[in-house]
Amino acid sequence: MSADAATRREIPDATVARLPEYLRALTDFAERGTKSVSSEELATAAGVRSTQLRKDLSHLGSYGVRGVGYEVDHLAVEISRALGLSQDWPVAIVGMGNLGRALAAYSGFTSGGFHVAALFDDDPTVGGGRVGDVLISPMSELRRLIRSRRIAIGVITTPAPSAQQVCDAMAAAGIRSILNFAPAVLTAPSGVNVRRVDLGTELHVLAFREMQVDSLDQPVGVAR
Repeated sequence: MSADAATRREIPDATVARLPEYLRALTDFAERGTKSVSSEELATAAGVRSTQLRKDLSHLGSYGVRGVGYEVDHLAVEISRALGLSQDWPVAIVGMGNLGRALAAYSGFTSGGFHVAALFDDDPTVGGGRVGDVLISPMSELRRLIRSRRIAIGVITTPAPSAQQVCDAMAAAGIRSILNFAPAVLTAPSGVNVRRVDLGTELHVLAFREMQVDSLDQPVGVAR
């Protein structure tokens, strides 16, 4: 096992979930020409407490200098390495509806260390088309293209009823990491990591927070 792989395995999941926010903040600082930042400045930019930031970064090693802070470029490289972004990751997207096409055209893939290597949809009216330079292939080509292009990350943007079938096909083809945008809970074989992005749930949470704010703004004894 490489040193980078060993380091990634020892980092707690909660810390891993925050590392992309630290990297985003560091990228913003670098674009503004900032060479070094304090833990307080970086924590504020990332939306966490400085104590949490320092604890998270301690899992990567000691990169801060007392009285100086963190060197922006160096810390960004170390976080990128811990996240596995020191290499380019090919991604396959299944489901060429509006969301799938938007993700396929998303420029953040390239800047984030990923590139869309394959697109799939079983709709014959969609197959053969392109999003950018990438051809939309039928699902019958999924196993061959995933293996020939060494794709390890799959994204599901299909309707819920077909999401499990797509997940099964991805896993059988060798995909080990799946990002699921379909409104469905998927089961996957051992060794295959599935992360769910439920836009509806996130909107419900925001609606709940908004309702709480509205209730605090209402004078006591006044019903809506």
